[in-house]
Amino acid sequence: MSVHMSERLRDPQPLLRTRIGTGRGAMEQPNATGDGDVPLTVRFWIALAGTGVLAGLAGMALMKLLEAVAHLAYGPGEFGAAVAAASPVGRVVPLLAAGVIGGVGWFLLRRLVPGRSDVDDCVWTGDGRLGVVRSTGTSVLSVTVVGLGASLGREAAPKLMGGVAGSLLGGWARLTVPQRRLLVACGAGAGFAAVYDVPLGGALFTAEVLLGAVRLPVVLPALACSSVATLVARIGLPPGPVYPGVLDLPFHPAEVGWALVAGPLIGLVAVGFVRLIAFMSRHQPRGWWALPAPLGAFAVLAALGLAFPQLYGNGQEIAEQAFTGSAPFLLLAVLCVLKPLVTALCLGSGAAGGLVTPTLATGAALGAALGGVWSQLWPGAPAGAYAMIGAAAMLGAAMQAPLAGAVLVLELTHGGFALMVPLVLATAIATAVSRWIDGYSIYSARLGPTLEGPTTDASTTQSRNPFANDAAPSASNTSDK
Repeated sequence: MSVHMSERLRDPQPLLRTRIGTGRGAMEQPNATGDGDVPLTVRFWIALAGTGVLAGLAGMALMKLLEAVAHLAYGPGEFGAAVAAASPVGRVVPLLAAGVIGGVGWFLLRRLVPGRSDVDDCVWTGDGRLGVVRSTGTSVLSVTVVGLGASLGREAAPKLMGGVAGSLLGGWARLTVPQRRLLVACGAGAGFAAVYDVPLGGALFTAEVLLGAVRLPVVLPALACSSVATLVARIGLPPGPVYPGVLDLPFHPAEVGWALVAGPLIGLVAVGFVRLIAFMSRHQPRGWWALPAPLGAFAVLAALGLAFPQLYGNGQEIAEQAFTGSAPFLLLAVLCVLKPLVTALCLGSGAAGGLVTPTLATGAALGAALGGVWSQLWPGAPAGAYAMIGAAAMLGAAMQAPLAGAVLVLELTHGGFALMVPLVLATAIATAVSRWIDGYSIYSARLGPTLEGPTTDASTTQSRNPFANDAAPSASNTSDK
């Protein structure tokens, strides 16, 4: 029987050891790799199930805290409407309070409490261990300031606490470092999935962003963990789309033409946004200047928010108005400029928070604004269609994850499936352009300097992907056995 050089040794071995009649190996399908140095043992699966449960509970608790803070600050009801209805004093005071709380809280945490509190760094370059106390404090402060109006995403805190769950249970189960990294990544994606009710998007976030490997040994645990966490979080969080008012937008040929033209432009905007995030992250205030910095940044946001209350919070109000076509063209054009600026300002002040929803909101506003111009040349498509396509393209390009970007927009809206072709086309083009020009993402751009100094892109990519060697066939390892 001939031996094919493309066959690779699989570990663990399948129950059926013999190959099918052709003699070809199962692992000639590239995604069906062996587990490599991350064996999916029974102990790992038990820890994974526990991580999903804890990630769901943590996400639910954090969102309840955020809701309580927002209601205390602005009153009950939908956040955007409550902010818009508040008096000028009622808008400014909560943000100034967020500056004081966040400034003092993060200053003390970073000075007094040791340990990692960055999931991305923990998975890509660390040993899969996160500091429980520091991560918990960071998460509570993050959702508190977002509830008070800071222009940051709410997903950073549940993502971090999902990673903490994986770190704790990985230590308890005595998993290896590669196994613990995988568990932390799955927990982080599960926390993300739980608060937005996006189990598929959360799993793709784990595989595509955190691990860079869309293969069965990654996808299977990622899907399982995100599903468990989403189901657990539904105990206290209502299921359904984050943007429920989006209609089933129709397909129109104008959307394809727009995707071809707007895709490269959105890719360029994504590069600019990522570079802005990198600059602000690199130049965060140090020493005692870190105390008043959030107060100063939030004061600027409060001043702008007197005229544009949509800038408050994670950008959900902006995205909703863009998706439903309920905002004027000029307002969206202004918001797609101001939102990334105030988000970068908040992040640069030293505040901890997410970037997914602010990025999505920026893309939605940009897409609606560009779509308004395009409609003058080729009418027929609704403004909300351009907003959805723009949101997916901006998110995919900024995360360097086109699959996750497209799926997240579809899951967050439960609509837009008729737009699949232009949406995927624009996302692919925008991501390709941003990768060609630069290649950093909203996550890699925020990493701190390494102890060894700058590294090349090739070495950095290799270090982040524990599954990088699974796909390399060798002459001495050529059978499924």
